[in-house]
Amino acid sequence: MKSKETNKSGVAEFFSKIVRRQIFIPIAALLLLAVFNLITDPSFYKITFGYNSAGDPVLSGYLMTILDSGSELAILAIGMTLVTAATGGQDISVGAAIAISGSVILRVLCGTNSRPETLQAPIIVAFLVACVVAMLFGAFNGALVAYFKIQPMVATLILFTAGRSIAAWINNNELPIINDPSFGYFGGFIPGIPIPTPFFIAVICMIIITLVLRFTNLGLYTQAVGINESSSRLNGLNPAFIKFLTFVILGLCVAVAGLIKVSRFSTINYSVIAKDIEMDAILAVALGGNALSGGRFNMAASILGAYVIQFLTTTLYKFNVQSDALPAYKAVVVIVLVVLSAPIVREWFSGVWKKIKPEGHVKEVG
Repeated sequence: MKSKETNKSGVAEFFSKIVRRQIFIPIAALLLLAVFNLITDPSFYKITFGYNSAGDPVLSGYLMTILDSGSELAILAIGMTLVTAATGGQDISVGAAIAISGSVILRVLCGTNSRPETLQAPIIVAFLVACVVAMLFGAFNGALVAYFKIQPMVATLILFTAGRSIAAWINNNELPIINDPSFGYFGGFIPGIPIPTPFFIAVICMIIITLVLRFTNLGLYTQAVGINESSSRLNGLNPAFIKFLTFVILGLCVAVAGLIKVSRFSTINYSVIAKDIEMDAILAVALGGNALSGGRFNMAASILGAYVIQFLTTTLYKFNVQSDALPAYKAVVVIVLVVLSAPIVREWFSGVWKKIKPEGHVKEVG
């Protein structure tokens, strides 16, 4: 008969395997937030069925808010994860780039009249133009990082500083307004479907990146460059191009997020749109257990981390935390995650675990 020590060893080994999985961090954070809200206010999970101003059926509640707003962040987390893995740095200009891409969409749709009666171009054309522009700005950031060897956060500081001014210049400092209700579907609800459209857009982006990582070597090459650039070059890779490509992909993600942002209100506020979203995107990557210094990554963990960040934001709003104070709370989370991911801290935890871990031997009971 096995002794209690053996049973303890089996349980310890089971939990050890779970904890070692990268996706454990966002799952643990999600469960912690879920339990906290369940204890403090079970109505947090209430979902109501109603109708919007257009008379279409919609689902509402805190959980729907998380799905809705978290989807933009999940899309950005896809590109930010690749940039972080390849370069060991982060793009802090995504908020400003969203303002630019959103401004481009409105410019194409409005033409020379900031308040047109009808759309001056198909929505798909406006979106494709925004994709090209956002990818060009991503290429600009990527070139500075990959070919001019500028640290990512410093390189993207240029667009972070000038991006919103560029967005305002595109529309001559006017605030264009789209009256066509079909434009609002992308950031709201498709008639007859009660689930927010941004969630479906995010799912499409997740499927695309899953297929890309599954059937191409993008993920392998990105990790190889992030782990050891010199070794990857010796193995025939072009590290500079891989880094450049990740910024272009992030630009594409920015264009999608820009479409959702301007569609929500059918207009744009250059100074407010996507404000501080870059910090949330970086935090989603960190919460996914990905090292901010680059290398191996887990895309699913980053995407889940994005929804956890939105879960946290919604919880803070629920407890009437001022919007100006939100970055402070999130900064604390960033600090904790960065410290826990530091090699010296991981080594310390590993040493402590080895000391308390049961030996796992079997004793016979007479």
